[in-house]
Amino acid sequence: LVLPGAHPADGDILVEIAVVGWRAMIDLVQEPLAVQHARTVRDHEAAAATHQAVAVRAGADEEIDVRRTIQPLVFQMPARDQAGVGRLKDVAEEHADLALRRDQRPCLPRKTKHGIDDEVASEEEAFERTRRFLSYLPSSVYELAQRGPCSDDPGRTDASLGDVVPRDRRQVYKMRSIIDSVVDEGSFFEIGKAFGRSAICGMARLDGWPVAILAGDPYHYGGGWTAASSQKVTRFVDLAETFHLPIVHLVDNPGFVIGTEAEQLATIRHGARALAAIYQATVPWCSVLVRKAFGVAGAAHSPAHRFQYRYAWPSGDWGSLPVEGGVEAAYRADLEASDDPEALRAEITERLNSVRSPFRTAEAFLVEEIIDPAETRPLLCEFANLAAPLRTSGPAGFPYRP
Repeated sequence: LVLPGAHPADGDILVEIAVVGWRAMIDLVQEPLAVQHARTVRDHEAAAATHQAVAVRAGADEEIDVRRTIQPLVFQMPARDQAGVGRLKDVAEEHADLALRRDQRPCLPRKTKHGIDDEVASEEEAFERTRRFLSYLPSSVYELAQRGPCSDDPGRTDASLGDVVPRDRRQVYKMRSIIDSVVDEGSFFEIGKAFGRSAICGMARLDGWPVAILAGDPYHYGGGWTAASSQKVTRFVDLAETFHLPIVHLVDNPGFVIGTEAEQLATIRHGARALAAIYQATVPWCSVLVRKAFGVAGAAHSPAHRFQYRYAWPSGDWGSLPVEGGVEAAYRADLEASDDPEALRAEITERLNSVRSPFRTAEAFLVEEIIDPAETRPLLCEFANLAAPLRTSGPAGFPYRP
């Protein structure tokens, strides 16, 4: 059921009206027309009452504008049932659509999940954000994005970054504050903030050069990839590849989110597509291992077979499994046979933590350098300047994934 001009604040009523309409359609082919008509009238009256209640809850005035602007219900049904659907259409048109007055609709920000990247409060803001988004891109794939003016010193350092990541690995921190610190001041433009929230995606500039920024958000699943965030990463990396934008990845990823719900949502399948997008990309790539990089998803922080930089902060923590969960898996037999499994678990954990330093394994993980967090921006600006002449125009080597 389509409500023309419906406002996002009416979101919950759309579901309720759709359910009412679907029930009416199911009954349509089982009852005489007179009964169908009466039932449909009752259903639409119930939907109208529910819509009124939602309008009041949304904070709008109670006055409702009744309009004959409904677009009829459309169902895929056998030809023998079309007469019933036609009757439902007539009744629906008789009772019209209910919509809040345009000047009474509250403009409230909404968190979108169903294909809309962002929502804005006004048409002017929509055009402004569109212009800003396009400012990071070339006019077509046959051109390269241009360098913009930059008043922010590319050699600027930020000593406060050394205190951003907590020593306690279970505590979270604000990744967006790191992004804002290392890119050109005020240049970060985030895309799809309310969808796939464990992954942060957006455009920014480094010494004036446009780049794509990918990062993990430890506030959501510790930065682990869900089915939604995997889809988000896939589309974003393909966007950067299509328009030849170098990618900067600030890594904090403990792996794929697991569990029954994750399996039902096909997290691994979507995650495999994200890995394919990353390893098929040919644009220059720079990873900064801020904290966690574990499991299959952690291995997706950058492709090692072409131009790329891989730096790590001293807070970097990587491997196949984190100690916190790996002890249970690797030493299960010993723990079950122990008279004091808690003491043994603590002993093993302490022993493994003593050799957990990133300095011991950086070379094996192809990390070029463990850096002072304060020096992150100068190194990223250096990367952007080195990557700029390596970009090539033209269509991507593989089609854009839907």
